[in-house]
Formats: sequence, structure tokens, C-alpha cells
Amino acid sequence: MTTTVVPPTSSPPAAPGTAPAPDLPTSGVRSTPGGLRLWGALAAVVTALTGLLALGVTTSQQAAVAQMSDAAAQLVGLQDARNQLVAADAAATTAFLVGGLEPTDLRRSYDASLDAGAQALTLLAASGTQGADALAQVSADLTTYTGLVEQARANNRQGFPVASAYLEEASTVLREDIVPTLDELVAAEQDRVDAELSTVRTSTPLLIGVVVLALLALVSVQVWVARRTHRTFNPGLVGATVAVLVVGAVGGVTLGGTSAAAGRTYSGPYAATVAASQAFALVNDARSMEAFTLIRRGSGAAYEESFVENVDRARAALQGDGGRLDRLLVERLDAWVAGHQEVRALDDAGDWDGAVALVTSDDPTAPPALFDELSGALDTAVDAGSADVADGLGGGAGWVGWLLAALGVGGAVAAWTGLRARREEYR
Repeated sequence: MTTTVVPPTSSPPAAPGTAPAPDLPTSGVRSTPGGLRLWGALAAVVTALTGLLALGVTTSQQAAVAQMSDAAAQLVGLQDARNQLVAADAAATTAFLVGGLEPTDLRRSYDASLDAGAQALTLLAASGTQGADALAQVSADLTTYTGLVEQARANNRQGFPVASAYLEEASTVLREDIVPTLDELVAAEQDRVDAELSTVRTSTPLLIGVVVLALLALVSVQVWVARRTHRTFNPGLVGATVAVLVVGAVGGVTLGGTSAAAGRTYSGPYAATVAASQAFALVNDARSMEAFTLIRRGSGAAYEESFVENVDRARAALQGDGGRLDRLLVERLDAWVAGHQEVRALDDAGDWDGAVALVTSDDPTAPPALFDELSGALDTAVDAGSADVADGLGGGAGWVGWLLAALGVGGAVAAWTGLRARREEYR
């Protein structure tokens, strides 16, 4: 039997002076097919993650806006409760100047303000605010306060000097226990508003940063593909890049618009509402100091100093809001202060009865009427500002986030399928 020997095949020898051609790998990530799979997967993942991260950032911003609105509402509610209780105290101390039965309108004002303050505390406690324990303590202190006021009223009707001691003790409970606790809760809500606003404002830069990184990754993939396949553009990768650009543009505009609206609300209606609310509390406290100055009959210099301090702080609050509040509020404050100066002039001249008559007068040009105009205007400003804050922080395009996520997923599909033809060439 004859055996045929087949000579081994070999590559033709390289031409003299020419380096031998390298053996290109046909499998693994270093090969062109492996690289196409790897870089295609990277492009798809990056594009999909960009859309999903855009959804997360948009959702987070919307949640922050909602939390900011809730914190602002809580803050205004706390200030309203505080203001109503201070207004009730102002009415009680002014009514105390009249011996026997106090004026009906002042008593009615005291009852209305007290009921409004108690109702506000109840609503705040029911809303699940973080200061529930503090609000419970405020309600307990309020019971103590009202009891002391009633004891002061009963003794005042009978002409007993101890009545003023009960009234001062009641005001001490209000100013040293109730108001400071409410102010602490207000400060906590203020911090919460600031924190949520910071989250709202950082959403846009965060999304833009993600989009820029995604674009850099996609450009890198396209450069690699162009070098390996000698085709400048790949439709799938171009589609993914366009999708990421649209995510950045639409998301940036949406997030930026929401951030700008929240910033305008914060520096506009919100700041004005806080200023008006602070002024409301200060002028009502000043009115109480006016009454206590007269109650002490010549020994109330400290109360008059507190009056001046509160008025100065109220004026600063109204003038320091950047022009967002009606300038007439300052004019009404000045008109009431001018009436107070008339009261002080009578008292300092020894006409205590005349001063009391003026401070409890029902004349439309007397200090009580001027104070009611000021207090009513401030109350209206607070209500209007609260509504503007709610409008400025309401709504939001929650559907935009889902649109961005859909764009990201669609771009990911385009990136992966766009390289399928190139991968098929190596099968």
C-alpha cells in the first residue's frame, strides 16, 4: 500500500525587507467582534442609565418642591398660631385697663384670637408635624395661660389689685413658654425649607453633569468603532447620542424652570409672608406692652422700652423685604405709633385717665382703630402671601421624568442594534 504524504501548508514568505503581518485575534474583548459587543453594551448601558438617572433626578426635585411647600405651609401655620395668641394677649391686656366689665369688642377680639390660635395648634398637631410633642406642651401651657387670664378678669371686676399680678403672670407664660417654643418650631421649618430649596437647585447641575459624562462615553465609543470599521458614523450610536442630548436639553430646561420658580417663590412671596407675619406678632406684642405701661402707673418704663424695640423690629421687617410688601403697611404702622405717642404724652403729663380713655376709645381716628387697620392689613398680607407660596410651589411636570427615561431606553436600544450589522460581518 502506497502512502501519500501531504506537505504542510505555509504562508508565502514575506518579501525581503518587509515585516511579517501580525496575527489578529478573532475572539475576546481585544478582537474587533469582542470590542463591538463590549463597546456596544457600554453605549447601551450609559444611554439607558442617563435616562433613568434623569427620571430619578426629576422625581427627586419634584419631591423636594413638595416638601418645601409643606414646610412653608407648616411654618406659616406655626406663625399664625403664635400671632393669634399674641393678638389675644394684646386684647386681654388692653381690656384690663377698664375697671369692672371690660369692653365687649375687646373681649370678643380676645375670644376670637384665642379660638383661632387653639384651632391652629390642633390642625398643626393633626398634620403630623415633627414638633408634635412641643405642640402638646404649648397646648398645656395655653390652658395655664387662659386660667390665669380668667383669674385676672375675676379679680379686676371686683377691683382687687392682685388682678394685675395674675395678668402679668399670664403674659409671662405666653412670652417665656409658649412663644419661644413656637419660634423654635418655626426655625426648624425654616431650616427645612432652606434644605429642600438646596436640593431643588442642585438638580439641574447634577443632570447636566450626568449628560456630559454620557456624551463623552458615547463619543469615545464612536471613535473606536470608526477606527475599527472605517465608517465615520454609526446610525445607532448617533441615535443614542441624540437621545442623550435631548434628555439633557429637555431635562435641563424643565429642572431649571422648576428651580427658578422655587427660587422666585422663596425670595418673593415666601419672604414677604414671613416678614408680614413677624411684623404682625411684633406689633401685637407692642400693644400689650403699651397696656402694661399704663397698668403699672408710672413704673412701666421697661414695658415702654419693649414697645419701642418691637416697633423698630416690625418696621425693619416691613422695610427689609425688598419692596415685596405694600408700602402702606409702614405708613399704617407709623400712624398707630403716632397715636401711641399721644397716649404717652397724656400719661407723662399726669393725665392717666385721659391716656386710658384714648387707648380704649372707639373713635375711628384713635389708636385702637389705627391698630385694627394695621393688624388687619398685616393679616391680609399674610393670607395673600400664603396663597402665592402655595401657587408658586404647586404643580410640576412629573411626566417629563418618564419621557426622559423612555428616551434613554430608546437610545440604548438604538446603540445596541446599531452595531449589530458590524458584528454580523465577523460571523
